[in-house]
Amino acid sequence: MGTDVSTSTKQSAWTGIVKKIKRVFRWVTVLLIILIGIFIYWKYFYTYSEGYRAGLLQKFSKKGVFFKTYEGEMILSSVSSTSNVAIASEKFHFSVTRHDLATQFDTLQGRNVIVHYIYKNGTVFWRGDSRYLVDSIALRD
Repeated sequence: MGTDVSTSTKQSAWTGIVKKIKRVFRWVTVLLIILIGIFIYWKYFYTYSEGYRAGLLQKFSKKGVFFKTYEGEMILSSVSSTSNVAIASEKFHFSVTRHDLATQFDTLQGRNVIVHYIYKNGTVFWRGDSRYLVDSIALRD
C-alpha cells in the first residue's frame, strides 16, 4: 500500500512539472511570434524616412521575371557647369509601385524632375528592387 501512495505523488509531481514546462513553452512561442511580427513590420513595411529628390530622369523601365516592377534611375547633380552639364553627380535608384504613375515617368524621361519618395528598411519582391519607393513626380522648372 505504501508504494501506491509514493507512486501517485511522484506522478502528480511529474504532471505538475510537465504543465509548467508546457505553459512556459507556450509563452515563449507567443513572445517569439510577436517579436518576429514586429521585426517583419519594421524591416519591410515601416517607413523609415521620406523626402524629395530633384534631378535628371535618366532611365525608367519595367523589369522582372515573375513580378514585373517599375525601376528608375535619376542623376542627382550637386555641381553643374555654366552649360547646364552635371559635373559632380550621383545616381538615385528607385521603384514605382503604381501603374498610373509609371505612365507619367515614361513621358518625362530626359527631363529635370522632382520626385517624392519613401524609404523602407528592406525590399520585398513584389514592390521592386530598391528601398526607395517613389509615389509622385513633378516637372522641375
